Amino acid sequence: MRPLVLKFGGTSLATPARMRRAVRRVAAHAREGRAVIAVVSATGHTTDRLVRWVEALGTGGVADDRLREMDRALATGEDLAAALFASALWGMGLRAVSLRGGEAGVMADGGFGAARIREVRTAPLRALLDAGVVPVVAGFQGARGDGETVTFGRGGSDTSAVAIAAALGASCHIVTDVDAVYARDPRVDAAAPAFSHLTHEALVTLADEGAQVVHPTAARLAQRMDVSLRVYSFRAPLRGHAGTRVYTPAGARGLERTR
Repeated sequence: MRPLVLKFGGTSLATPARMRRAVRRVAAHAREGRAVIAVVSATGHTTDRLVRWVEALGTGGVADDRLREMDRALATGEDLAAALFASALWGMGLRAVSLRGGEAGVMADGGFGAARIREVRTAPLRALLDAGVVPVVAGFQGARGDGETVTFGRGGSDTSAVAIAAALGASCHIVTDVDAVYARDPRVDAAAPAFSHLTHEALVTLADEGAQVVHPTAARLAQRMDVSLRVYSFRAPLRGHAGTRVYTPAGARGLERTR
């Protein structure tokens, strides 16, 4: 059975009740014998609050130095979410370890606040999985060759999850606050159609046109690395096939609307 990466967005972890639901989802897969990696965003609006804090404290100093401190501050949001998540898994009787991006082998290049994933070194994750431990990875961040922590910008946790899935040969589920991928934002257009299946190419097109369920960088990476995705709501049943499947089958079928 292929490993499974479960990525949880900030809204799906915004309250203790939602985090417990997310933890139960991971536990359900793990107890069925599947190797599971959780990738988490900062809870709720934590990132926005951290940005406001840093900006409120002044803008003096050397720009690059301040960007470094901004990245270190922002990364704490995902670090905290990962630690809380791992603690909750322990509370359910499962062994778990929280990992910063660099500790999980996510290596990056580029400047603070705008880095890109260079590679995922899978040894740390494989060692934990082989030992029956659930890795809980802080998304949105990685380590540069100089040891600095850098972030990937908004939506970076999606990219973290897809990159980890690609490196491990895993499938990836994006757990979010909408129940599928829609042609348009259903919170703005209640008549927008949802899709039960999408090709990778179609997902990239939708992401480029402004659909905000999967970040465009993550959608392109999934297409390039042929990572199968499922996108669904944190409220979805723990079992079943809710949401939208994204893959590139032979003779790609394009868009399939469910309603």
